[in-house]
Amino acid sequence: MDLTGAVVLGAALLLTAVVAWWLRTRSGAVRTTGGATVREVEVLRGLGVRPEDADLTVVQFATAFCAPCRATKARLTQLQTRHPGLAAVHVDAESELDAVRALDVRRTPTLFYLDRSGALLGRSSGAPRPDELAALVAAHAPAQGHV
Repeated sequence: MDLTGAVVLGAALLLTAVVAWWLRTRSGAVRTTGGATVREVEVLRGLGVRPEDADLTVVQFATAFCAPCRATKARLTQLQTRHPGLAAVHVDAESELDAVRALDVRRTPTLFYLDRSGALLGRSSGAPRPDELAALVAAHAPAQGHV
């Protein structure tokens, strides 16, 4: 291998490592948004989402073959037992492709977090980080026995 080939290979490996690190730091992180657009709210309501019925509504887009989706669903179910103000809506991304496109869901699981007024608090792509998810739920849906 000549020097040019070695430099190109090194640059490609470095770029790959940087992109992988960047994607890993973003995976599962709750990102705040500027709020939901009217169209996004309409799409979510069309899926049966009723944020006015709970302190915090989490909408999870998942697929049947996605292991992190199953783990996230189990984590949400566990949180619901301690936080009665939490509602979790599970959407099969494969059967709701129009909604997936309208909401720009690019991977599963993708979660949307809505408060009682329907305002979009944030979203996450990839399995949510347990500490961030627990903190978000605790901040918006108090634990049973707390006011």
